[in-house]
Parts: sequence; structure tokens; C-alpha cells
Amino acid sequence: MAKEVEMSTKYDPTAVEHGRYQEWLDKDLFKPSGDTTKKPYSVVIPPPNVTGKLHLGHAWDTTLQDMIVRQKRMQGFDTLWLPGMDHAGIATQAKVEARLAESGVSRYDLGREKFVDKVWEWKDEYADIIKQQWAKLGLSLDYSRERFTFDDGLSKAVRKVFVALYKKGLIYRGEYIINWDPKARTALSDIEVIHQDDQGAFYHVKYPFVDDTTFNGKNYIEIATTRPETMLGDVAIAVNPKDERYKQLVGKEVILPLHGRHLEIIADQYVDPEFGTGMVKITPAHDPNDFEVGNRHDLERINTMNEDATLNDKAGKYAGMDRFEARKAIVKDLKDQGYLLSKEPIVHSVGHSERTGVQVESRLSTQWFVKMQPLAEAALKNQETDDRVNFVPERFENTFSQWMENVHDWVISRQLWWGHQIPAWYHKETGEIYVGEQEPSDPENWEQDQDVLDTWFSSALWPFSTMGWPNEDAADFKRYFPTDTLVTGYDIIFFWVSRMIFQSKEFTGRRPFKNVLIHGLIRDAEGKKMSKSLGNGIDPMDVIEKYGADALRWFLATGSTPGQDIRFSYKKMDSAWNFINKIWNASRFAIMNFDEKTKAELPDQSEWQLADKWILSRLNSTIREVTRLFEDFEFGEAGRALYNFIWNDLCDWYIEMAKEDFYGKDRSLKHNTQNILCYVLDQTLRLLHPIMPFVTEEIWLAMPHDGTSLVTAAYPQEHAEFENKEAEKGMDNLIELIKAVRNIRADAHAPLSSPIDIQIKTTMPETQSIFESNQDYIERFCHPESLQISADIKAPTLAMTAVISGAEVYIPLAGLIDLNQEVERLQKEIDKLENEVSRGEKKLSNQGFVNNAPSQVVDEEKEKLTGYKEKLSATQSRLAEVKKEM
Repeated sequence: MAKEVEMSTKYDPTAVEHGRYQEWLDKDLFKPSGDTTKKPYSVVIPPPNVTGKLHLGHAWDTTLQDMIVRQKRMQGFDTLWLPGMDHAGIATQAKVEARLAESGVSRYDLGREKFVDKVWEWKDEYADIIKQQWAKLGLSLDYSRERFTFDDGLSKAVRKVFVALYKKGLIYRGEYIINWDPKARTALSDIEVIHQDDQGAFYHVKYPFVDDTTFNGKNYIEIATTRPETMLGDVAIAVNPKDERYKQLVGKEVILPLHGRHLEIIADQYVDPEFGTGMVKITPAHDPNDFEVGNRHDLERINTMNEDATLNDKAGKYAGMDRFEARKAIVKDLKDQGYLLSKEPIVHSVGHSERTGVQVESRLSTQWFVKMQPLAEAALKNQETDDRVNFVPERFENTFSQWMENVHDWVISRQLWWGHQIPAWYHKETGEIYVGEQEPSDPENWEQDQDVLDTWFSSALWPFSTMGWPNEDAADFKRYFPTDTLVTGYDIIFFWVSRMIFQSKEFTGRRPFKNVLIHGLIRDAEGKKMSKSLGNGIDPMDVIEKYGADALRWFLATGSTPGQDIRFSYKKMDSAWNFINKIWNASRFAIMNFDEKTKAELPDQSEWQLADKWILSRLNSTIREVTRLFEDFEFGEAGRALYNFIWNDLCDWYIEMAKEDFYGKDRSLKHNTQNILCYVLDQTLRLLHPIMPFVTEEIWLAMPHDGTSLVTAAYPQEHAEFENKEAEKGMDNLIELIKAVRNIRADAHAPLSSPIDIQIKTTMPETQSIFESNQDYIERFCHPESLQISADIKAPTLAMTAVISGAEVYIPLAGLIDLNQEVERLQKEIDKLENEVSRGEKKLSNQGFVNNAPSQVVDEEKEKLTGYKEKLSATQSRLAEVKKEM
């Protein structure tokens, strides 16, 4: 039975949500059931970075996960939703360094050990904040299994994977051109580089011939560059071997301006004859394409830049200058010494560090790499099997496949102090490399690699490392892996989703998850991406404080379709709050009219009235639709189905009709209606609970029920015996009649208090039967002074008219209406009906629709067309009659 809960007259989210989450935790409602007879269902949370507070994107992502998990738990699955956080190497280190810089301290001032202690302090601070935010959102996480990417178990998994890939030849160490962040002083992978348009210039520079060679009457060639600060690392000039213009120049030498080094003109297929002059300078230590050219031609690699993007000793007089200062100085010297031919302003795409925002340098460096081709091929091949990962929407599988097909080797070493230190040691005397899960037996003779692993290396193992792997006998790994559904944004398909798939296939032989649900980004009301720089970011905790978590969750759940972006607006939040307030008020009214005998149980079907049959049939359809749409991850459509049922069917009609029984003298009828309403409300709250956990729990606990919480209550199921199309059609007729009378009253400015006569001329026997057996409802909702229902009624002379399915409605309103206005109204109705008939005929004449649409849908369209034609004919006849009276 219900516990005594006093429901306030207005929905107050703060009061409703206060303390509820802790109650759920205290009762251990979020933990797996432990019942091995139940089918397991598992989700691992995409671990948020401990870089700061969660934003609206996190709120969206986790709300969708919580909805899935809550529904599955209610459906009887043994659910595990595993929480955790990511150490987020470069991102977190950058945050901590920025905080220290405010006090004039750098990480080098502290040293590695003390700096890492500071990062741990940051981690603890923000992990607490994140967990508070999870609680505010109502996330049903099993905190007893919470993980962090630096946990001992996860760190062990990282070392095992590194060593295994190294022994297999899939991890190697080599000197390559990599993306370099000069502010963080670390390597970056390709997908950690954000390209954006910057102002720049093409500098056209003379490279004189060494001898007396001339070309096109000139003793030099012209080379264009956007980065003159790297030209001191030039080692050659390249042309395409098929370019007839320059064949005679191949093998000749030119002088490097400002330096004097001789550069040979070489032929290489890399050069595009159509781009620029068709001649390019080759700087192998500062450009990835030049690096490859240099390898093919055995060219020297001259690195002229330090880790912090200042020029080094190989840059001569410019050594010690910042790269952009050096650019200005070099350009000035080129101009002063007669080498600068022209400067052409341009806007070009330049790589920037995703984390620090500075321009990235292509820099020659010794790094650790993962050889990607074999891993990518295995992951792609797995997509052709039953063990494939299902992408929702499907189009994102192409995004995954295209990246995997064109993937480059992955640079995994980072020159940071916060991260998993690479498990490689170098012998102090011999230089021998040892790679192992444990340090060498004589550690005093070895020095561990100072670099750490890319954050994504550890998070790629997240679905199985969190379950106890590499111990394949771990209980959670055996029961809950592979996981069922991953929810994430389309912006990290490359970063994370792809890597989880190939690492899981390599080390467990299986996919990491059955489904990956991809959502979009949250944008502001104008469609702009939310960002600090634009000042349009929204703190989800501020939204919850004003509207409550349930309103935010409702907006996030129903505001978009899979894969699409969502626009946040306070107007939408107002609508979400209003919807919950409607539910609150309707529920409060219902509960106030229950008594000690009320139960969420249905009386015998023989005692169901038309409205009862109708609401139970509509409830059944809603259960079927919402369950199906949840299964397809179509939460927006599920929300619309719930909204229409709750607002229109339950609140606006059934509860209003129930008042007739509540206030009537028939006690048996009142008791039946109480129980039916209690049952429908109970089932509705269960349907809503995964989306709105707080308010549904509060209302449900105030009702008669079995169980302790909606969290573990049974999810609604379809009941074939509730399906009643005849009752739905009958109720539709009744609603159509009531709406028609209300519209006439409105058009005639006749309020409900105005006495009116209602004459209903029925054209179908079943319609007459429905109206006669539900006359009480007609009188309650239409307030007639007199009511006639008959097939023999003759249309009055002065009357307002409505044509509905199976009947015509006449309301004599002599003196209240103008016949000209009535003609105008009827003509508008005819225009509307003609449009509907035209639309229906066009649709049904389309053979593509008729042949491909489900037969039920085609039949429904035919039935609607017939109805519109009947209404059109009746309305045209009525218009003709009115005109006769004028």
C-alpha cells in the first residue's frame, strides 16, 4: 500500500528530488541483482575526464544510458552500469599546469613526483564534483564497481597490452615526423590536432643556382613557402619526374638563402605539378610528406627547432628565437638581402593542439608507435561476422570503416608526467631495451622510459579492463562482457570507439559491445556549438536548480533523433517543466480521489465502460510503441508517444470523464473507475520512470502499490485483451463531437454558461448507439439545455453546423450568429476538407506508397479518405442550405 505522502498543490522539483538519490543508494537498488537466472545487461560509462565539471553533453550522454539501464532493470535483466573516470593525461596536466602558473610555478620547479602529487589532488577534487553531478542527474550507477584508469587492475591491463603488442611486433620505437605541441611539449596523435583557418602568407623566395645555370632567363628558381622559419632545415628541392618544364634541372644545385648550403634538385612523384610553381623545398625534419621524400632519397634530416618551438643551434643566428619571432627576422633578412620576391597574404588551414590551442609543429622525434594495419584489418573483418558492432544510426559504421581503412600508425608516447609510464627500460651501459610488465630484476642498472602513454591507450581497454581482465576468470568479465550498449557522441568515433573495437578484438577475441548508440552535440538556441570562448555554455547543474533533473532529462531524452545535434533553449525547458507539472496535478487529483479500497487492479471486463476500454486500449498501444522505440533507441519518438497519451488521452479526457463517476452516486461505478485510473496511472509512471525517475517515484510512493521502489518495479507489458479498436473508434467519435460543440461555442462567443440546444443527426447506427449510451458525457462536456440524438432530425434554419464522422451537429443559435459569417466558416471548412481529400487521393494514387507501405497503413489512409469525402459532401450540402435561407 501507499505510504502517507503529502503532495503539494504545485510541482516543486527541489522538494521532490531532495534526498531521493541517497535513499536509492542506501537500498543498493543500482547494484546487479546477483540472480544468474536473469539475462545480464551491461553498460560501461564513457569515463569523463577529471579535467573539470561535467557539461550538458555529458548530461545528455549519461541520461540516455540511464534510461536504457533503468528500463532493462525494470524488464527483469540483471543490469550492471559501471561508473568510472579517465585520468586524461595531456588535458588534466594542462589544467594543473595552468593552475600552478597562476602562482608563478611550473612543473619543472616541482619535479615529477611532486607535480604528480598535485595532479592527484586535482583528480580527487574533480572526481568528487563529478560524482555529485551524477547524483543530481539521478544516474543509477553501481558505485561499488567504480573504476579509474590509474587503478591497479587497469594499470596492469595497460602493461599487459603494451608488452603483448610489442612482442608481436605491433608496437615499435622509431624516429618519425609527429605532431608536436610546443606548449605541452609532447607528441600528439593525428586526431588530437584540430585544423582551423589562420591568417598567413605565401613567401616567394629566390634560390640561386650554384653555377651559372639559368632557367627562363633567370639565375634562380622561385620557391613559395608558408613557413620560412623552417627553411634552414631544407635539404633539397623536388619536382615531379613527369614535369617536362623541369627535366633539365634535375641534378642541378641551388643555394639555400641565408645559409649557403647546396641543395640538389631531385625528382619525386610526391610533387604536384599543378600546385604553385611545381617546385617544392624538402625539409624532412619538419614536414611529414618531406620526411617520406627524404627516406626515398636518403636525405639528411636537419631539425632546427627545440621542444618549446624556439629555434636551436642549427638555425645559426636565429637560435633561441621563438618560431614566430624567427619568421619575422628571417623574412626581414630575406628582403634585405634580395631573396624575397613577394609576400602573398592567404587564409589557410593550420593544425592546433586540441588541448592547449597552440599551433602544432611537425617535428622529427623518436616515439613509440602502434602498427595499425593488422589491427584495423582484423576489426574490419569482424564487422562481417555475427560478432559485429551495430552502429546506431547505421551511417556511422561508414565513418568507422573509412577511418580504419585509411588509418596511420598511432603515436602512443607522450612527453608528459601524468599518465601510464611506458613499461620500457634502457640499460645504462649497453643501451639495450627491455620491455616487460615488471621492472628488470636489477633495476639499478636500468632507466625507465620517461614518456607516458596516450590517454586513449588505456581508455581503449575500458570495456574489459574494468571487468577484471586480464583475469579471464574474473566473475564480472565472464558474466558482463561483452557489454550491451555504448552511448557516445559522434565526435569521438575515431578517438575512442574505433580503438576499443580493435583492442577488444585483439585481446578478447570479441567485440567490446553489441551496440553503439551515437548522438550528436548540444548547441545553443541559434545552433552554435557551445564553448567557453563564445560564452554560450550552459551548466547542467544550473538548469537542474531551476527546473529539476527530470525536466532536463525529459528535454535531453526527447529533443533529438539518434546521430543528430540538439539545440538547448530555456523555452524548451519551460515546456518540459509544464509537462511534469501537468502530470503532477493530474496525479494529485487522482490520488485525492482514491480511498483505502483503491488498488492498481482492474475490475472484470464486463464492468468496463467505453472510456475504460478506450484508455486501456490506448495504454496498451503506448506500452507497445514506447517499448519498441526504446529498443530502437528512438527516444524522441518514445517521448512523443508518452506525451500524447498522458496529456491528451489520460489528462484531458479520461480523468475528466472519471470525474462523472467520482462525483456520481453509483458507488460500484466509482470504485471501478478508481481502480482503473489507479492501474493506468501506475503503468504510466512505470513507463515514464526511466526518463523521469524522481517525480515518478514520488508520485508512485503516494499511490497504492506493491514493492519498495519504481527502480526495481516491473516494466509494463502488452496485454492482448486490452486491444479494442472498436472502443477507440467510438471514443474518437465522442471526442470529435465534444470538440465540434466546443468549437461552435467559441466561434459564436457562447460560453459554457450559455444555454444552447444540441441536435445530433446521426448517419450511422453505431454512431447513434455510442452517443446514446454515453449521453452523460455529452451533457457534462457540452452543457446543452436540450439534447436530441436521432437519424431523423431536420437541419434548423438558423444554426451553427459541424460535420463529424457518422453525424451532423446542429446548434440553433438564432440571434447569436450572422449567416454571412456562417457561410464564411463553412466555406473555410470545405477548403480544408478539399485539401485533405486531394492529399489522400494523391497518396493513394502513388503506386510506390501503395505497394511498399504496410497494408494496415494503406487501409488507414483509405478509411481516412472515405471519411473526409463524407464530411466534404455533408458540409457542401449544409452550405447550400444556409445560402437558401439568406
